[in-house]
Amino acid sequence: MAKFKRVIGIVTDSIGIGAAPDAQKFNDEGADTLGHIGEFFHGDWALPNWQKLGLGNIREDAPIRGVEPIQKPIGYYGKMFEISAGKDSMDGHWEMMGLPVTEPLGFFPQGFPEKLIKQIEDFSGRKVIVNLPYSGTEVIKKYGEQQLKTGDLIVYTSGDSVLQIAANTAVIPLKELYKICEYARSITTDQPYKIGRVIARPYVGDKADNFTRTSDRHDYALMPNAPTDLDRLQAARVPTYGVGKINDIFSGQGLDDGIHTVSNEDGMNQTIKQVESAREGFIFTNLVDFDAMYGHRRNAQGDGDALMAFDKQLGELMAAMQEDDLLMITSDHGNDPTFRGTDHTREYVPLVVYSKSLPGGGDLGIRSPFADMGATILENFGVEGTGVGHSFLAALK
Repeated sequence: MAKFKRVIGIVTDSIGIGAAPDAQKFNDEGADTLGHIGEFFHGDWALPNWQKLGLGNIREDAPIRGVEPIQKPIGYYGKMFEISAGKDSMDGHWEMMGLPVTEPLGFFPQGFPEKLIKQIEDFSGRKVIVNLPYSGTEVIKKYGEQQLKTGDLIVYTSGDSVLQIAANTAVIPLKELYKICEYARSITTDQPYKIGRVIARPYVGDKADNFTRTSDRHDYALMPNAPTDLDRLQAARVPTYGVGKINDIFSGQGLDDGIHTVSNEDGMNQTIKQVESAREGFIFTNLVDFDAMYGHRRNAQGDGDALMAFDKQLGELMAAMQEDDLLMITSDHGNDPTFRGTDHTREYVPLVVYSKSLPGGGDLGIRSPFADMGATILENFGVEGTGVGHSFLAALK
């Protein structure tokens, strides 16, 4: 018998809680997503529901302004750091589900090789422009009008293992963009490229001032190269359901079904809807706006506002939970909106766990790897794991 009938895992994409032990290796010393957002607001912000669960207690030695420790949190709290070779969303999510990414993925900070670009041009019949590291909003602002005139493909990258193709759907229809990205995915799965994700970035508008990216983004991740905890749950007939970009990150593997979402608000609404239903098993949610809308754009105001909006919906989710539900909230990496550059930051991630049936107040300490989360979910449902992660289920008492 499962201790909890249902586990809800929420990934607040990119919300780190301070530089990881190996941050220096990534040139990320001093990064602190939550801490720096608190400083940006001068403490004049609040996350009362998350704080009630113990978020502030993770940082008793260096309190987050506005989200300080409290005396009696009703949840369990700790932080995790990853062992994967990179700091991309794919690395973080796969590691949560028992599959650390130990081999570095292809990284092209100066742009992609001419041979690869030529293959994309030959397949698509379109010229590739840019082929440099860029902010997604800045690249369409600078090159979008050119694309409208010529129909060229805007290809760009970032500090992660990603190949992104931006297209104005007025000249490159969504179906065509997806087809091109699927082809790019098919030729970059192995060395010498082995790119973690190919991302379709559709947008609309007729001039630089009004170009706007749409919610039709699609991530084409590598297929997991071994079974994940999602596969193990599925094999044991434990239902699995993905909300947001979870399906993209795992290429649908190990998921019974799921739903694409258009925003953090939609992601939380869909999660709450599933919690209010009779669905059992594991509900796995990614909230990407913190990362895509604010972290990469270095928008601390927007990040903080989005966190407060999430916290309000978190209260609604907590109210909808049943006694035999278990909630886990964590992140996949950092993306400090006050830091240099526009890329992810190598940070600890918060871990907060809650159930109405538990007294709370427990310190889960520092967990590594992220796979401890998956190991706990497996143990709850009586499913055998691989030993990569170590369950903390026994600490929830």
